[in-house]
Amino acid sequence: MLSALDLARSLDAGTLTIDALYDEIAARIAGQEAVVQAFVQHDLEAARRAAHAARGPLMGLPLAVKDNIDTAGFPTSYGSPIHAGHRPAVDAAVVALAKRAGAAILGKTVTTEFAFFQPGPTRNPHNPEHTPGGSSSGSAAGVAAGFFPLALGTQTGGSVVRPASFCGVAGFKPSFGHLPTVGLKYFSWTLDTLGLFGKGIADVAFAGSVLSARDWRVDAMVSLPPRIGVVDPQPWAQADDDMQGALDTAIARAGRAGAAVSRVSLPPVFREAFAAHQTIQDFEATRALAAEVDTAPELISPILMKTLEEGALIEPAAYDAALEVARQARHAFAEVITQVDVLMMPSAPGAAPAGLASTGSSVFNRLWTLMGGPSVNVPGLATAGGLPLGIQLIGLHGRDRATLLAARWLEECLAKGT
Repeated sequence: MLSALDLARSLDAGTLTIDALYDEIAARIAGQEAVVQAFVQHDLEAARRAAHAARGPLMGLPLAVKDNIDTAGFPTSYGSPIHAGHRPAVDAAVVALAKRAGAAILGKTVTTEFAFFQPGPTRNPHNPEHTPGGSSSGSAAGVAAGFFPLALGTQTGGSVVRPASFCGVAGFKPSFGHLPTVGLKYFSWTLDTLGLFGKGIADVAFAGSVLSARDWRVDAMVSLPPRIGVVDPQPWAQADDDMQGALDTAIARAGRAGAAVSRVSLPPVFREAFAAHQTIQDFEATRALAAEVDTAPELISPILMKTLEEGALIEPAAYDAALEVARQARHAFAEVITQVDVLMMPSAPGAAPAGLASTGSSVFNRLWTLMGGPSVNVPGLATAGGLPLGIQLIGLHGRDRATLLAARWLEECLAKGT
């Protein structure tokens, strides 16, 4: 994999050239893309030219963009044949900001249909017989394959944290609203959140800091051991033996390295909030995709159409009640996290499932997307067969830097293996 931070430093120091970087990436794409299929479309030479002209902290680094985020330089089809060949007039706000900061857009990465469940063709670079996760399938897989050092994704349920876990990369879902969603194809405007993929925590913190204009960088910090609250098992989310073993390993290593680790139980309102997530998502999706349903229903997958039909039956009063449950749960979350810096739990129920028919379950992620705070997948652990297992750290809204600091500390702790 490619470290965005290391590459930017090498480019700045003159020990690496733009052409050498793009030649290496070209070789990797030529050697692996036929199997991984991370891209919908890419143009390496156009990115190379943009990189030579780039100015800013991202130093001409190639950035891949999930195909539900508008790009003027590439078609944006949102993972649906309904929008095949659609070319936006302008870039999404986050893409424009990335270009201003010196990023070169390498291409568009595969998303599931409208960032929901219907999988695309992307395969997991660690084992192509396994899913890379979704909906940000190509973004996570492309970072893992070394095609690009940074990628944009989105999360409505678990679409940043889960594929990051399956592909063994860092995935960062910032606090809701901290990266602009103007130019994103909405599925649920209350939940949709932009996120970042990179090799390690310092890389996504670096990129997130640049794009948000906030001080989120953690590479120059010596972080103290954090206070970690381990979430007690939840009735709606069960980890398999491999993932439970990974969590136990993370807890043990963090404790030995000096972290204050305690158990945290979630109050009853969180059970209601878990159900509220689906009510909010489905009610909003039905409206966000109303034009597609009205004009080309035959081009919508059965699994999405079923969700939209069920969403159409949700009364506004039920939606409003779900929003109120979410508000109450966020208030309760603020109380839960007063005694710790971050919460820790699995990023997914287990390693990436075999086959490409499903992108896996988001049961460990939906609630925390609804809470609106930062979530980070910390890579570094794996099954005996080499499939990655990610550990998720969760923070309170607005505490992105503190959450990233804790994630960087845990990442180093896991890497030491002590």
